[in-house]
Amino acid sequence: MDLTRRPRRLRSDGVRSLVGETSLTAADLIAPVFVDATTDERVPIESMPGHERVPVDEAVARVREVLDTGVQAVMVFGVPSEKDERGTRAWASDGVVQTAVRQVTAETDAYVVTDVCLCEYTSHGHCGVLEPDAAADAHQTVRNDETLGLLSKVAVSHAEAGADMVAPSGMMDGMVGAIRAGLDEAGHESVPIMSYAAKYESAFYGPFRDAADGAPAFGDRRHYQMDPGNAREAMREVALDVEQGADVLMVKPALPYLDVVSAVRREFDHPVAAYNVSGEYAMLQAAAEKGWLDLEAVAHESLLSIKRAGADLILTYFAEDVAEAL
Repeated sequence: MDLTRRPRRLRSDGVRSLVGETSLTAADLIAPVFVDATTDERVPIESMPGHERVPVDEAVARVREVLDTGVQAVMVFGVPSEKDERGTRAWASDGVVQTAVRQVTAETDAYVVTDVCLCEYTSHGHCGVLEPDAAADAHQTVRNDETLGLLSKVAVSHAEAGADMVAPSGMMDGMVGAIRAGLDEAGHESVPIMSYAAKYESAFYGPFRDAADGAPAFGDRRHYQMDPGNAREAMREVALDVEQGADVLMVKPALPYLDVVSAVRREFDHPVAAYNVSGEYAMLQAAAEKGWLDLEAVAHESLLSIKRAGADLILTYFAEDVAEAL
């Protein structure tokens, strides 16, 4: 046996870090922040230990907690005071996200990204305007084209409130183009779009729907989110968003779709984001509570794997804990 080649020579302390191929820093991470207009106190999210919904007047304090760990960017999600069929509170100037963003950008140096979708704001929990009799026929759900104008209004309202970046997550065909046109027309040409370019209809979203109160009242989202078995389709979806002006390309979820993250990284010369979603977070938390896993170690390894696959930035519920450990 030829032992002249010994890769383990480069695994000893001292040299190991020098030849490391992938590194993770707090600057790679975005921390989700949930702001709730229906409460005046912090509400723990039971399915996501360590996370809370915070009232609007505590949004600044919550963001400062994130910044203290070294994480520089947050994504703001809102739970509105009321909902209706069209989700009109999503673009209200005094809406939960708009109010929180104005406060956060005025009082902190955080880079603020906002979620642009309607599911948290509609009474039916779907991501857009419904087809007639949709509840009776779950195969007919969202009117794609009618929804585009509403998403554009949401994005513009977030930009006017001071958002640094907007992130449309509804997987509507043409959403990036509609939002880009709306932002440009309103004088927000410099506000970038991080598109949920390949978002799968995944079973890993459960805890988030508790956090954001955005579960569908009927049916599911398989008619506008992607089939988990499709990879080539992801490339078509991402290409369309690139053509329409997306600045950052997100894959969601992250860990079950590392092949897609890697393929997007190879194919497109854009920053790539990955969403380490609530179910990925919750399952590691649950295993750690049982004593089966070292939470700090598996959280770091999970995020490192996402970075290694090609993500430039990672939206994750582990952001604060991992940043502090780093």
